[in-house]
This record gives sequence, C-alpha cells and structure tokens, in this order.
Amino acid sequence: MGSGALRIAVIASGGIGTEAIRAIGRRHDLTLTGLWVHSPAKVGVDAGELAGGAPVGVVATGALDDIIEAAPDCVVYAASGPDLDAAAVPDYVRLLSAGINVVTTSSPGLVFPDAWVPHYAEAVRAASLKGGASLYASGLEPGFAGDQLAVLLSTLSSTITSIRTQEIFDYSEYPNTFMMFDVFGFGRPMDYAPLMSLGGSQRFAWGPPVHFVAAALGVELDDIAETYERVEAPRKLEVAAGIIEEGTCGAIRMETIGIVGGRPAIVIEHVNRMAVDIAPQWPVAARDGTYRVVIEGTPSLTCELTIGDGDSPGEDGMIATTMRVVNAIPYVVAAPPGIHTALDLPVTAPLRPFLGLQT
Repeated sequence: MGSGALRIAVIASGGIGTEAIRAIGRRHDLTLTGLWVHSPAKVGVDAGELAGGAPVGVVATGALDDIIEAAPDCVVYAASGPDLDAAAVPDYVRLLSAGINVVTTSSPGLVFPDAWVPHYAEAVRAASLKGGASLYASGLEPGFAGDQLAVLLSTLSSTITSIRTQEIFDYSEYPNTFMMFDVFGFGRPMDYAPLMSLGGSQRFAWGPPVHFVAAALGVELDDIAETYERVEAPRKLEVAAGIIEEGTCGAIRMETIGIVGGRPAIVIEHVNRMAVDIAPQWPVAARDGTYRVVIEGTPSLTCELTIGDGDSPGEDGMIATTMRVVNAIPYVVAAPPGIHTALDLPVTAPLRPFLGLQT
C-alpha cells in the first residue's frame, strides 16, 4: 500500500460489498477506512472477517454519519433492497454533499443519467456540485456488456442495422431472494406479476444503457419497447435464493428494445434460467455466463464475452461487476464534480493488477 493510497469506505456487506473489501485489500493505491452494514448483528464486526478473511482493523457501523465523519475519498455503494433508488438517492445526496465521491452498482439508471428518473438525476447532480464530488455507476450489465462493449464494437462498423446484446446466464447461484423472486419472478406462480413484467420496469432498468448506445452513435430513439416471457420449472429446484417449486417460474426472457426509425435497432436481451436445461428453445450459448453482442450491418459482427471458467459464472460475474466500480475509483476521484458515465471517463483499467505487482 502506497503512502498516497485513497481512503475508501464500502456500503454494504452483501456479495458486491464483500468482494469490494477483498479487492481494496489487494490494491496498492486503495485502503479501507469504513464499512456500513444493514444488519445490527454485523455492527462492530471487523470488515475483513465479514468478507471471509483476516481482520483488517476496520469495524462495521450501522450509521451513515460515521462514514461521512470519516471523510473517505470515495464510497463503494452496493446496498440493495426493495426500495431501490428511493433509498439509494438520499444516501448519494448526503455523501456527495459532504464532498465524498461515490461509485455505485445499485442504480443502473445512472449509467446514463439523462434517461434516468429526472428528479433523482437533478438531486444527485446538485449534490455533486454542492460538495465538489463525483459519482459513477457501472457494473457488468448494465454498465459494460450492453452499453460500453457494444459501443466499442461499433467502431468496426461502416453501417449498422441493429445491435443486440444477449445475457445468457444461469441465475441459480445468485442469493438475493428479493431480486430473484420479487423483481424477476423466479419461483413465483405463473400468474404472479413480478416487477420486471410491469410496463416501464425495463425502461427504468435498461432504458438508460439503450440510450447510452444511442447517444454514442448520435441517433434519436423513437421509443423503448419491452417484452417479458417465462417458462415453468419442470421439477423442484434448490437454488441460492431459495426453493423453485415445480410449475413455478424457472426461466425468463426479457427484451428492452430501442426503436429507431420505426424498427428495433438497439436491443438488450436477458435469457436467464434457474437450470441450464429449461427453455432450450430460447437462445443458448456454448457455456453458461455468456454475453453475446450481435451487430447486423457492414460488416456484421458477433462477439461473445464469457465470464469465469464456466464452473461458477454467478460468482465470477459478481467479481466482474464489483471490479467495474473498484477499478474506476482513481478515475472518478480525479474527475471534475458531477455525474460521470463511460462516455466521458477514460478507460477505467485496473492499476498494476498482475500478481506480484500489487504492492
């Protein structure tokens, strides 16, 4: 760890938060100075132990005031819950107003704030300017595969008819019951209406990355359309989020479709299963944990990004999601005040990531 290491706090201690703690501990240029937790049982516990490792001398707090008082250079914000942005935005405002930079995986709409909820974006921008701090939101999807990677691939194009990004993932390893059951609909009866089946939900979650691609390519969207399909689980499944009973939702397919010139032009498609053999009629990949970007045009392009070694794509995807924001910390701290996206930050490459070069 260098003497000029940036001081980092983490909010909260779920999958992304604990991976952030481990990643910060490996970096020469970052040092952990605080951890906020939701559970009272975790208050006072060493952050290193909560992340499954040795103590690091930083104990968890349940008070955001403690994090603000410590005045870290940046906060890794990874809290999640049923209130979503309604809970996160007030936290962003308090942190930014206090001059603390924020990188977050909790608000996918912030990957392109001009297409996010207007009053949320206005509140976050105002707090950034008030405190002289910056905020950056990212992740694996949204935050990379369907937006930044798609735009990067478009630099090979002469003309484009359509861009489609597919996420083909088995979600059985994801432990977040609220997200899996209530938001996506897994394990619920087939007549249950999860959040993602409701009109406008995908526009809220994946409309911003669709707008990101449109803005990068200089095109105007006519509208954003949505589709949501599901297939029953053919048997009882025991997954990380709980029990999927036979006959309840075992696989979903969603499309967030940017319409340009009256036709589908920019599509982010999710094909997510709780077992790899469910819904074989839907798009599949040679292995689980695949993002596929297909650009139809001159020339036509197909690029497949696979996460991990195939044995644990859920866990590896969590690491990749976390590193999208941890690696961005030095760039966000150096940026001028405001909300930043991948369109205005440099490439947020990790600093000295090779084994043996972290110190």
